[in-house]
Amino acid sequence: MTVSPLRSNGKGIKGPVVLVIMDGVGIHAGKNEGYPGNALDLANAPTIKGLIQNAPISLQIRAHGRAVGMPSDDDMGNSEVGHNAIGAGRIFDQGAKLVGKAIESGKMFEDDRWMGLIGRPDRPGIALKPTSSGKRPVVHFLGLLSDGNVHSHIDHLITMIRKSHEAGVEQVRVHILLDGRDVNEVSALDYVEKLEKTLAELDASGKNYRIASGGGRMNITMDRYDAN
Repeated sequence: MTVSPLRSNGKGIKGPVVLVIMDGVGIHAGKNEGYPGNALDLANAPTIKGLIQNAPISLQIRAHGRAVGMPSDDDMGNSEVGHNAIGAGRIFDQGAKLVGKAIESGKMFEDDRWMGLIGRPDRPGIALKPTSSGKRPVVHFLGLLSDGNVHSHIDHLITMIRKSHEAGVEQVRVHILLDGRDVNEVSALDYVEKLEKTLAELDASGKNYRIASGGGRMNITMDRYDAN
C-alpha cells in the first residue's frame, strides 16, 4: 500500500497542541434524549463536557465504517483503527479491507508467498509436493474466527481454504482463535458452525479438512494486556 504525502493547507492555530485520545468516549445521545447508557453523559466531567459545548473550534468525525477505512459502514471502530486513522491524518484502507481487496482481485493467490506454499497443479507449491514418505504436507491455518473486520473476517479464511482445495491440497488443519471482543461475546458457535459446514463440504470430495485446535483469543496469542 502506498499513500501520497499530506499537503499543508496553509492554516493553523498558534500555540501548543495537546492530542488526547480517550478510548471508548464518543459523541452520543444521553439521558435527556432517552438513552441511559452513555457513561460520559452520566459522569461528572466538567472539563471534557465544557470543551464539547464551548470550544471555539470543533468538528465531529466518524470513528467507524468507511470513514476510517473499514470495509463497510456496519463495521464498528476500535482503538487500533482509530489510532491508525489519527496517526495517518487521512482515510486509508485498514488491514481487513486490504485483505478483502487482494482476495477479490485475485492478487493474493498470485503472490509469490501463496504460490510458494500452495501453488496450483501446473506450478505446485510446497503443499502439493510429496514428502519423503510419499504423502503431501498438511496445510495449517491459524487465525481469528470472526467477522469483526478489525483483525480478520471468516470469509477470508473460508476463501483461502477453498483455494487450497481447488489447488489440490489433501489435508488442512485449522487452529481457531475465538473472538468475543469485536463480535458478540457468546457468538463463537455461530462461526464454528459456518466453518464446519465448509469443511464438511470439502471433506465429501475425498479430502481431509478439520478443525485441529482452538481457544479464546485472549488466552492464545492476542492478549493485548499481558502479551509479553
